[in-house]
Amino acid sequence: MTDFRRVTDQLSVAPQISAADLADAADQGFKLVINNRPDGEDPTQPSSAEIEAAARAAGLDYVHIPVRGGPTPDQVEANHRAVEAAGGPVLAFCRSGTRSIVTWSLGQFQADERSAEELVELGAQAGYDLSGAFPR
Repeated sequence: MTDFRRVTDQLSVAPQISAADLADAADQGFKLVINNRPDGEDPTQPSSAEIEAAARAAGLDYVHIPVRGGPTPDQVEANHRAVEAAGGPVLAFCRSGTRSIVTWSLGQFQADERSAEELVELGAQAGYDLSGAFPR
């Protein structure tokens, strides 16, 4: 089952996906999958290697940027670079989608591409509360 939540034309986020979801992602026009979930968080989650193999088999690019808790500046920067270089729509996921949207939002904010207010609104439209994600 897919729960891809559109944030912008360039980015959608999702809770944990399965290898089977990646063909659907390719059919929907995604070009890159960003996995923000560290391996081993849950014994039932598919590994990064499994997701990567399925992504590549579906013709998708894949990047693993595991985030534990809040994203570090290096993770925010790596995520931002990956989205900017994707050449098309990006699907980012973690356990719930929250780390993915927070990591992306911080990259947008720090690059002065979007305001905190706009990012909070985009998050809310996708079902995520980003009100505490930005410095005041």
